[in-house]
Amino acid sequence: MRILLVEDETRLAEALEQILKHAGYIVDLADDGAIGLDMAETGIYDVIILDRMLPNMEGVDILKRLRKAQIKTPVIFLTAKDTIPNRVEGLDAGADDYLIKPFSKDELLARLRALVRRPELQADNELRIGALYLDSSSCMAAIGDEKIKLSLTEAQLLELLMRNKGRVLTKELILDKIWGFGKDVEISNVELYIFYLRKKVPLEKAGLAIHTVRGIGYSLKEA
Repeated sequence: MRILLVEDETRLAEALEQILKHAGYIVDLADDGAIGLDMAETGIYDVIILDRMLPNMEGVDILKRLRKAQIKTPVIFLTAKDTIPNRVEGLDAGADDYLIKPFSKDELLARLRALVRRPELQADNELRIGALYLDSSSCMAAIGDEKIKLSLTEAQLLELLMRNKGRVLTKELILDKIWGFGKDVEISNVELYIFYLRKKVPLEKAGLAIHTVRGIGYSLKEA
């Protein structure tokens, strides 16, 4: 699960990043409201942890912009604004939860787990399209009786393609979703891992193929 943490207090942001990564989450950081909005608008995140008092754009304004754009990513506010009117304002803007600073790491992780338990956020680790099977938790794919061990990145890429079967995914979206927004990774990494998947997984045996849409990206379709 990929989390966007928008927090301008450097020490707190770094501590939270380590806590979340230790708990198994993938974390991207933003220390500015406008940058956080740009990152959130990509739609690649499963949860957004959002401070209210930020440079360039206040947290509530960010959330209102996201909800107006029909981006429904769950948002947890982290804030020192602890009055009831402040909480009401944040929840009415579309927040899913509201955590007051200072807070315990155990409470934050518990609230994240509660969000993850919501049916709309629960992702089945096991996917199947015809004869193609993927267990993303163990990075194991199979076509019929043939099992294929994948690297973590290969498994994440195959999962992304399978969950979006028939849809064209741009290289930029794949890059952001797999490697993280703003990471110093080249588009060529996407092309390389598509090559790895095509070579390692005999999709044609499942009647499938990864189609290249020239100049745009890739799509998993029936062969």
